[in-house]
Amino acid sequence: MLVRSWNLFHGRAYPPGRRVHLQEMVELASRDAPDVLCLQELPLWALSRLEGWSGMTAVWAVAKRGFVPRRLGRALQRQDPRRFRSGVTGQANAILLSSPHVVLEHRVVRISDPGRERRVCHAVRLDGVVVGNVHASNEFRRPEVPRTELKRAHALVEAMASAGEARVLAGDFNLYEPGLPGPNIDHIVVAGIAHGTLEVWPVERRGHNGTVLSDHAPVEVTIG
Repeated sequence: MLVRSWNLFHGRAYPPGRRVHLQEMVELASRDAPDVLCLQELPLWALSRLEGWSGMTAVWAVAKRGFVPRRLGRALQRQDPRRFRSGVTGQANAILLSSPHVVLEHRVVRISDPGRERRVCHAVRLDGVVVGNVHASNEFRRPEVPRTELKRAHALVEAMASAGEARVLAGDFNLYEPGLPGPNIDHIVVAGIAHGTLEVWPVERRGHNGTVLSDHAPVEVTIG
């Protein structure tokens, strides 16, 4: 089973330009049909389009509501993606699944403390494995903040798993830790099943028409 994770940077390129590339990003990340694709930093207007772009089953969790209707948020973002970001478009995470994987259960929990920007973890239980998708708070000067949020995310995955089931937590941890598998802040942690090493896409693999898609690289791991 191939599990892939990517923070889509709201569809922006790096360095940021004046175009939104969400469709190209989702199509690129799903082109080789990974079993599970975890996405972070999605504007809310894109959620209803994920299945059409990817050909995969999609479930999502809204972290931040937009201040305008989704259609207007899309129009504003396309006009100026550097100015109109999550405060206008809202923000969500999504888990995409290739056939024949079937969602047996889906749960969402808030992992951020009250009074802080809302961050969530959501998880799906498939046949024999629970996969969580998380986007923790960006607090590099206070690593205890994302560390606490990730403990809550891990707790969700563990609570959903039955005895003997594999557990996976993927996403943007916003945390550098020696014990984490990724070289940067995007990780996929696996327990309860044999797995390979974490692979990070080279910059060339996410190039598109002379630009680089997102300020994050996709990461992936094969389990089982």
